[in-house]
Amino acid sequence: MPTLSEIAQYLDDLLRIAEIPDYSNAVNGVQVDSDDDIARIAAAVDARERTIRAAVAAGANLLLVHHGLFWGGVRPLRGPALRRVDALVTGRLALYSAHLPLDAHPTLGNNALLARELRLTPTFGFARHQTIDIGVGGESNTPTVEIIARAADFAHRFGGSVRHTPCDEGRATRRWAICTGAGASRDTIAEAALRGVDTLIVGEGPHWTAIDAEELGIVVVYAGHYATETLGVQALAADLSARFAIPWSFLHAPTGL
Repeated sequence: MPTLSEIAQYLDDLLRIAEIPDYSNAVNGVQVDSDDDIARIAAAVDARERTIRAAVAAGANLLLVHHGLFWGGVRPLRGPALRRVDALVTGRLALYSAHLPLDAHPTLGNNALLARELRLTPTFGFARHQTIDIGVGGESNTPTVEIIARAADFAHRFGGSVRHTPCDEGRATRRWAICTGAGASRDTIAEAALRGVDTLIVGEGPHWTAIDAEELGIVVVYAGHYATETLGVQALAADLSARFAIPWSFLHAPTGL
């Protein structure tokens, strides 16, 4: 069985952890260390008490997540924060987190995989963050209502639902873009308008993004923050399983968002 350091080195290289910029609270890479050999992997979207305890119950000693322990910033180890850390330590569960490096990966990333789920073929990068594109985009000639229906079917599989800005029945999508998670923002709406994107598929976004998008002639499909970020951690766990011959499981813990 491989050590955590072997797996972490492989993941760091695969995801370009040191190269891809991210928000300071992401803390990509190993967040909780372990000296144990890794016997079983669990994957989840969020490092929350529910998934940590489920991973321990499943016999895993490595948990892969998209959102790690530190999204709330520095805070005392009290209440939920203490329970999470205590469950990791007492359960001898290592934790590895990958945020934007996983979103941006060309084959295992949330954006590339969501495009495949929606039967869309990426031809360019989208959602520029500092030096890299996090999302993907492409050309199409597909009724927008069909893309919305595909997104709804996908979201339903992961306990979510789809909302979208107004869309005429006969409208066709000619140029689309995807940015999973909290993908509707001032920057992505502006980028979509600048680059001629007429359909933007995201996880979620502020209320005002729907207003700005409608006035710019862009249909925004809000397919759920949680649902749109379930794909990357599963693909990453499957890749590790194939490479290191370790079993894995996905821990489904939808947030409703």
